Amino acid sequence: MEEKLLTPVQVCVALNVSIQTLRLWDKSGKLQAIRTPGNQRRYRESDIIKFIGIETAVKVKEQSVLLYSRVSSAEQKTKGDLDRQNTRLTEYAAKKNYKVSYVFTEVGSGMNDSRAKLNRAMQLAIEGKITKVIVEHKDRLIRFNFNILKLFFESHGVEVEYIEETLPKSYEAELIEDMLSLMSSFSAKIYGKRSGERRSQKCS
Repeated sequence: MEEKLLTPVQVCVALNVSIQTLRLWDKSGKLQAIRTPGNQRRYRESDIIKFIGIETAVKVKEQSVLLYSRVSSAEQKTKGDLDRQNTRLTEYAAKKNYKVSYVFTEVGSGMNDSRAKLNRAMQLAIEGKITKVIVEHKDRLIRFNFNILKLFFESHGVEVEYIEETLPKSYEAELIEDMLSLMSSFSAKIYGKRSGERRSQKCS
């Protein structure tokens, strides 16, 4: 079956572009026309369908932005810190004309690598559903080893963008809180290991 050919006018209507744009695309190779025996430009229908699919995929991908806000404690959330952080991110994205597809807010220590929303963001990156993650500061994403997490996102074509280069002084208390949480976690693990060793010795 012979493939259907479309005229430049039909293609302009389908793609919502001008004749001049079609000519430029033809010259650049972005969307090439074929020539009929009468030297008229025509477009293969299959090429137009493929082109529409590619353009749609690129457009969606460019707009796949995820906003991520985090505070360490429920008390900070109650005080409105999480809401204010999310508002700043939303306003920042609006000024940049970003299309926000996901908004994640989370309460948890920046040292906790098992946060549900962070893991979900990583899964979205793996699935190719986002191309940008925006946080107020890199410590909102993770307290330590930020570059490792950033490398993970970049390996999946996702850029990590943060608004502020340095943390406001008000977050110093949160850093101390995270450190105490980390020390408490280590202490619990050490105590648990020693208790297990004692139980093993008693049973032997």
